[in-house]
Amino acid sequence: MSAPLTGYVVVDLSRALAGPHAGMMLGDLGARVIKVEVPEHGDESRGWGPPFIGPPEQAVSTYFLSANRNKESVTADLKSPDGGHLLTRLVRHADVLIENFRSGVLDRLGFGMERLHELNPRLVVLSITGFGPDGPEAGRAGYDQIAQGEAGLMSLTGEPDEPTKVGVPIADLLAGVHGVAGVLAALLERERTGRGRVVRTSLLSSVVGVHAFQGTRWTVAGEVPHGIGNHHPSIAPYGLFHAADGFLQVAVGSEGQWRGFAAVVGLDPDEPRFASNRLRVQHRAELVVAVEEVLTTRPRDHWLARLDEVGIASGKVRTLDEVYTWEQTRSQGLLVEVEHPVLGTVQLPGPAVRFDGAAPREHAAPPLLGEHDKSVRAWLDELDGTDDGDGG
Repeated sequence: MSAPLTGYVVVDLSRALAGPHAGMMLGDLGARVIKVEVPEHGDESRGWGPPFIGPPEQAVSTYFLSANRNKESVTADLKSPDGGHLLTRLVRHADVLIENFRSGVLDRLGFGMERLHELNPRLVVLSITGFGPDGPEAGRAGYDQIAQGEAGLMSLTGEPDEPTKVGVPIADLLAGVHGVAGVLAALLERERTGRGRVVRTSLLSSVVGVHAFQGTRWTVAGEVPHGIGNHHPSIAPYGLFHAADGFLQVAVGSEGQWRGFAAVVGLDPDEPRFASNRLRVQHRAELVVAVEEVLTTRPRDHWLARLDEVGIASGKVRTLDEVYTWEQTRSQGLLVEVEHPVLGTVQLPGPAVRFDGAAPREHAAPPLLGEHDKSVRAWLDELDGTDDGDGG
């Protein structure tokens, strides 16, 4: 069984993380992704480290490796006639183009949206910006931590007096995920209309779009949420607790589960402060103290087993080395091996989506800069029926 996007061609003009993550997701789904990079230096993330691995003269950034599997790399200066000509040829044969330039940059390069659709009316364009393509602050540069702060996420994370960023560039990653959802919808629409369209998302919109219940706390209830550490703002007990030998997470999501949990930790479920979720949230600090007085008497594996017996969701807090050696992680295809031309066999975090009936696919390593200059140009020559002479 072929991958769902087998036969589709994606031209990836993006760099750093949001666009490259979207391109990698499309590559995981089977598309041919051709990454166009600046000569000599390439994507900025090639230089983002440490850590770097490999021989010093060919050191590879692990950051770049995280977002660029299943891609080919060609180099082109898009400001030059040769670079513009190469992009023109790619656009004519592409299904999707990804870009995350600041607003107006593509127009100045001669590849505004109207021009792209003149070259290829079926082209789906994914445009990712920091704060949106229009509005009073459209021109701002989009960097993940800035967006996490501006979009309110940091105010919801950590302790009340210390706004905290998420430990991965979540604004970038969400923009990539939302962008892919838009691209897939546009490709499906193209089957009916025969025409592509421009899909737009931003770091700002991607974070605001996942505010979920925290957003409606303000828009509907008029409450301004703030960080409360590792406990849920609307459910209790739901969060991080201390056992005798480490951290333990517990999620009690219903009154029936509360009664089961209370029995395990020896609390009276009808105690006036804790008899309903509303009351438990109001008296969360007291509840946490009462629960931890019991949990700290035994190791976490004891409590995990007891909680599992009564159907209460619970878990450990794993470090990443523990995650990637955990058999459950490996069983889900979340660690893939690739053959890198410099590094040899390396393992990368794998894709999050699987398809029933499809055998595990082989993944290609993130490319060296310009690794596919000749092969991509030869492919274009074959499609165009001419030796165009721009690649060599």
